[in-house]
Amino acid sequence: MSGAETTQEPKLYHPSEATVAAAHVSGMEAYQKLCAEAEADYEGYWARLARDLISWKTPFTKVLNQDNAPFFKWFEDGTLNASYNCLDRNVERGLGDKTAIIFEADGGEVTKVTYSELLARTCRLANALKAQGVKKGDRVVIYISMSIDGVAAMQACARIGATHSVVFGGFSAQSLRDRIEDTQAKVIITADQQVRGGKSLPLKAIVDEALTLGGCDSAQKVLIVKRTGAEVGFNPERDVWMDDALAGQSDSCEPEWVEAEHPLFLLYTSGSTGKPKGVQHSTGGYLLHAALTTKWTFDLKADDVFWCTADIGWVTGHTYITYGPLALGGTEIVFEGVPTYPDAGRFWKMIQDHKVSIFYTAPTAIRSLIKAAEGNEAVHPKQYDLSSLRLLGSVGEPINPAAWEWYHQHVGGGRCPIVDTFWQTETGGHMITPLPGVTPMVPGSCTLPFPGIQAAVVDETGKEVPWGQGGILVVKKPWPSMIRTIWGDPERFKKSYYPEDFKGQLYLAGDGAIRDAKTGYFTITGRIDDVLNVSGHRMGTMEIESALVSCTELVAEAAVVGRPDDTTGEAICAFVVLKRPRPSGDEAKAIAKQLRDHISKEIGPIAKPKDIRFGDNLPKTRSGKIMRRLLRSVAKGEAVTQDTSTLENPAILEQLGQAY
Repeated sequence: MSGAETTQEPKLYHPSEATVAAAHVSGMEAYQKLCAEAEADYEGYWARLARDLISWKTPFTKVLNQDNAPFFKWFEDGTLNASYNCLDRNVERGLGDKTAIIFEADGGEVTKVTYSELLARTCRLANALKAQGVKKGDRVVIYISMSIDGVAAMQACARIGATHSVVFGGFSAQSLRDRIEDTQAKVIITADQQVRGGKSLPLKAIVDEALTLGGCDSAQKVLIVKRTGAEVGFNPERDVWMDDALAGQSDSCEPEWVEAEHPLFLLYTSGSTGKPKGVQHSTGGYLLHAALTTKWTFDLKADDVFWCTADIGWVTGHTYITYGPLALGGTEIVFEGVPTYPDAGRFWKMIQDHKVSIFYTAPTAIRSLIKAAEGNEAVHPKQYDLSSLRLLGSVGEPINPAAWEWYHQHVGGGRCPIVDTFWQTETGGHMITPLPGVTPMVPGSCTLPFPGIQAAVVDETGKEVPWGQGGILVVKKPWPSMIRTIWGDPERFKKSYYPEDFKGQLYLAGDGAIRDAKTGYFTITGRIDDVLNVSGHRMGTMEIESALVSCTELVAEAAVVGRPDDTTGEAICAFVVLKRPRPSGDEAKAIAKQLRDHISKEIGPIAKPKDIRFGDNLPKTRSGKIMRRLLRSVAKGEAVTQDTSTLENPAILEQLGQAY
C-alpha cells in the first residue's frame, strides 16, 4: 500500500483455483455481482446482509436515515445485542462445546475456553457489573492486557448495554485520565499487572495515578483482575478484586436488547490537534461489518483457527478478536506478549503448535522478524511447520513490497493469498482489500474496495482525479460501520470527516491515494494531515508537541514530524528549542533521555521520538509559522531544495540537520 506510481508492470499473484473454488466470494464475477447489487440498490444490499448475518430481537424496517447528514443512522428501529450474537446464538446452534478462544500467555501457558464457558464467564461478569451499579448507557473503561478477561469484559459491557472504552495498556496515567474524564466512566476494569516479554508491568498503579490527577469523579469502582498476584494499592471504598465481584454471581444474564444505533464502544484515536478523538461506534452497523469482513476478507470457515495478533486496545483487536470471529462461531487465538519473546520464532512456533490457518499481523512485526531471521537462522520461519496456514493478512499501515514478498514466500510458502487491508478506527472494518478467492494481488497495493464501499480519489475540490494521478482518498456514500460522531464533539466530527471543502458530501479518510492507471488498484501514499503512523499506531504530532512543551522547565518550543523507518514504517522526529543554550555531546543525550521519559509519562512509550534534535530556533516564516515541510526534509536527511526565501532564519536548517 505504499510507494508512488511506477511505469513498471506490476507483478500479479493470482489466487489458486482451489482457493477460488472454496471461497465464500468465489471469483471476480461474484465480486462484480456484489458490487453491482450495491450500486443498483444500496440500501437493499446492506439490509439483505444485515438480515443474513445478524440475529435481531426486533427486526428493522428502516435501513438508512440521512435526514441529519452526516450523522447517518442505520437499521435504527431494529433491536439486538452484540454479546447475544457472539455467544448465545452459537451455543443455541450447537457450538457450545466448540473452542472459542485459545489463549497463550506471555510465558507460553495455554488456556482454552468453549463458547458455553465464555458465555457463562461473560454473564457472571455482566451480573457483577450490574451489582456495581452499571446500567444501559453507562461507560466502562477497560485498561487491561491481552487476555480472556479482556474479551469477556468487552462482551459483558455489550451484554448489559454499557458502552466500553478500552485503553491500550501501554498508555500513561495522563492518557488514561483523559479518557476516563471524557467518557465519564462509572467503572474501570483493570489488572494488578500485565506481562510482556517476560516483564511484569504496572496497570493498577497507573489507574491509581490517573485517578489522582483530577477530573475522574465519575469513576465509582475499580475492578481488579489478579494477573501476577503482585501487591497493589487498595482503596476498600473504591477497589474490588474481580474474584470477589464474581463470587456468587449467576452464569446466566438476560441480554439488554438495545437499538441498532446504541453506542457499543468509544475508542480514542489521535487527531491532528492535541486532544484525542473519542470515535463512537454503533451496535448494529458495526457488528454487521465486523462479521461480514471476517467472513469475506478472511474467508473464515468452521474448521479454521484464526489469529489476529493485535491488542484489544486498538480497533483491530475489537473487530477481529472480540466481535468478528465470535459472531461467526470461529475459533481464535488470543495472545499475550511480544513477537520476539522468548525469541523471534514465537509467532512461527505458535502457528505450528496451534495449527493456525489464518494469520493477521502488522508490517512492523513482519519487518522486525525479517531482520531477526536474517541475523539468526534458528528463528527463520523455514525451521517451523507452517503448513496449516492458508491465508495471511496485513494491517495497520502500508506494507512495503519487499516485506510482502518475504511474507508470501517464507511464511505463506508461496501458496497463501495475502489480504493487505486498508481501514481505520473510524471505519469499523475493512474498506479496501483483496478478497482471497477474487483478487490478483500486487505487493504494496490494497487493491479494490470491499463490496458496497464506494471509495474514490479526488482533488482538493472533491472532484475525482484520473486513474494514475494521486489525490485524496474519500468514500462517496455512508456505510453501516462508519463512525457515528466524536463523543461529545459533533462539530469536530463534521470538520474532521465531512469538511466544507467537499460540501459535507464525502467522507475524508485523511490519507492520500493513487489508483493504478490500468487495474484501478488503490495504493495508499500516506497521511495528508499531521498524524504519524508508527508501527500501525496513529500519533498526532500536535499531541507529542504539547507533551514536549509541557516540560516547562526545559522546553521553549517544539515541532514534531515523521520520517521513514525500516522497521516501524514511520519514526517520530522532534526538533526542540530549549530554555537554555543548545546542548551537545553527553548533555544533549541526557536531556533527550529526560524528554523521552517525560513523553512516555504524558502519553505512553509508543510516543517516544526516535530522533530528538536541538536547535537555537525553528525554521519560521516572517509571520511566525513553523515550516514543517522543511523539517520533514531535514528529518529524512535530504538536501532542502524547496524555496526558503520566506524563512526568517534559513541558516537554522543546517544546524537542525545535525542530530545530537
